[in-house]
Amino acid sequence: MMNIHESAEDYLETILVLHKRLGQVRSIDIVNEMEFSKPSVSVAMKKLRENGYIEMDGNLYITLTDAGREIAERIYARHRLLKKVLTAIGVDEKTAAKEACEIEHHISEETYNCINNYYNARMGQDSQESE
Repeated sequence: MMNIHESAEDYLETILVLHKRLGQVRSIDIVNEMEFSKPSVSVAMKKLRENGYIEMDGNLYITLTDAGREIAERIYARHRLLKKVLTAIGVDEKTAAKEACEIEHHISEETYNCINNYYNARMGQDSQESE
């Protein structure tokens, strides 16, 4: 598993989510979604491009490379599962979403798999389903 910064994981996850929602993504969409400044997003996109996680076409549309998509999908799956678990135990939606985002970066693959297995056994559903 690659070792990248939390913020890079957040950007990649956001690109994935926006692509699912909008079909195409530009930097301004990321600015609006994450509520970051245009210069901050521009710097981040440059770093992600240089590290081979995204590509930008001539119209400045952003796409994930295979490496970027792999990271984004992993983080997004963790986020969805953690949010479901937190709401299942009574945490309100907004808090669950915020805290899932914080936790998703810090748990090991082993812990994630154990939570996933436990949740699936208890809830009788596939935690990988789309919301």
